[in-house]
Amino acid sequence: MAFARTCSVALVGVEGVVVEVQADLEPGVAAFTLVGLPDKSLIESRERVRAAVVNSGAEWPQKKLTVGLSPASVPKGGSGFDLAVACAVLGAAERLDPRELTDLMMIGELGLDGRVRPVRGVLPAVLAAADAGYRQVVVPEQTAAEASLVPGVSVLGVRSLRQLVAVLADEPVPDEEDPRQDGRPDSSLAGLIVPGTGAGAGLPPGDHTPDLADVAGQHGARRALEVAAAGRHHIFFKGPPGAGKTMLAERLPGLLPPLSPKESLEVTAVHSVAGTLPPGQPLVHRPPYCAPHHSATTASLIGGGTGLPRPGAVSLAHHGVLFVDEAAECSPRVLDALRQPLESGQVVVARAAGMMRMPARILLALAANPCPCGRHGTAGGGCECRPSSIRRYRARLSGPLMDRVDLRIAVEPVARAELLAPGRGAETTAAVAERVRTARERAAARFADTPWHTNSEVPGHELRTRWQVHPGALAQAERDLECGLLTARGLDRVLRVAWTAADLAGRERPTREDVNWALELRTGVRRGALTGATSGAKPQETATARPPHEQMSP
Repeated sequence: MAFARTCSVALVGVEGVVVEVQADLEPGVAAFTLVGLPDKSLIESRERVRAAVVNSGAEWPQKKLTVGLSPASVPKGGSGFDLAVACAVLGAAERLDPRELTDLMMIGELGLDGRVRPVRGVLPAVLAAADAGYRQVVVPEQTAAEASLVPGVSVLGVRSLRQLVAVLADEPVPDEEDPRQDGRPDSSLAGLIVPGTGAGAGLPPGDHTPDLADVAGQHGARRALEVAAAGRHHIFFKGPPGAGKTMLAERLPGLLPPLSPKESLEVTAVHSVAGTLPPGQPLVHRPPYCAPHHSATTASLIGGGTGLPRPGAVSLAHHGVLFVDEAAECSPRVLDALRQPLESGQVVVARAAGMMRMPARILLALAANPCPCGRHGTAGGGCECRPSSIRRYRARLSGPLMDRVDLRIAVEPVARAELLAPGRGAETTAAVAERVRTARERAAARFADTPWHTNSEVPGHELRTRWQVHPGALAQAERDLECGLLTARGLDRVLRVAWTAADLAGRERPTREDVNWALELRTGVRRGALTGATSGAKPQETATARPPHEQMSP
């Protein structure tokens, strides 16, 4: 009996499971059996591997061949096991030394001609291999840069099975044609993109970033946007069409600091699995931005699909911004599915084929009109919606969902003088982003010995007991809690926003003005003139607010 084994990785969501690929040759009628709970694409690897081995100049063993994928209880799918299966077969046939294969991790699809084609999810697969103690990984040449992002792992990028056999057998490595040298498109890169998603979906454009200076007026909304970016607070814009809600939300990602090395790996892993990582961009440095259409389904927003679920928009926006425009037009059931991810920062999707855990720590931005026609409450009037229609329209954003939104801003139409004034002198994205970066650094220093990094992550109990506000600063918030205007969760979120306002203003802890301004942003009830709740605030520029009965949430 001849036996050889090597290793590969099965992806379950964005988490990898190390799989041992075993090949056994026995005398008998020539046959190829693949066991270990493979899916359809993996079963078809038998034909790909046989043709690739023969076309690479090696002899296919004419014996009874059994290839097992262990652990057998884990569902396995995709074409990324081809390279490991081929090498295990060659090791069992004594074309390769089986001892050379034992500690290798192999990931890659084989073409019928023996070329190694790239597959999705290389980064999370290599991360799983590194966690399991593997230090040598073989991947397709096109994804070698992505695999090299994992520290402590030696990566070998190969173009063909012929090259890998030569390296393992200590033979001269043959040259393989590189289609990119002749200017031809590399057809193998198509395997990195899921059909229908498009490369770069959910990622910020690299050539142009919308500037906050383009937004005319909206001083209160601009300051609220700054607070949202500094503390990663969820924000809701309500106003008539054309007031600038979408413009404000599109400029939110530009205010966020660049991703940390750990965050970059997490975001890149999600986009690699989802098939939205553009070829030639092995690492994502900027916070992602995902803006699904309001007709999105629960599966597309949270994650789903046939078999094992795939990451949804909430995971593609991990460590970035998820913007839901025309939120009141969305299905209430779809929006309510966001409630659990907003609290826990992750999504756990259970299906018959398995359960998948995906990261979903996002900054949620919502935008909606005040009524179906969009003119309710505007200066020009003209709203013809019935009161019952307005109530039903606003009720589509449920109370539990809105209770998780820290900032609620009424965006009024821009005045003619502000819109047409030459040289408005509005602050640029770069200037506001610098203040956001400074505020984030203050918060990070305060949470240095904790698992938290931003104010929105800190549990309410810790804020109330470990980090105290100024004496008497919570007087108004306590009254609102007593009269039912605030929930217990709402009070915690008001505290978080107040700490962010204090960080932006450079104060050691929140004052009464910071807490009252946070209350105004949450409840819509004016709390009087403010005295610099944020570093760029003017006393007369308070956030536009409305009475509670006119808020979007019921």
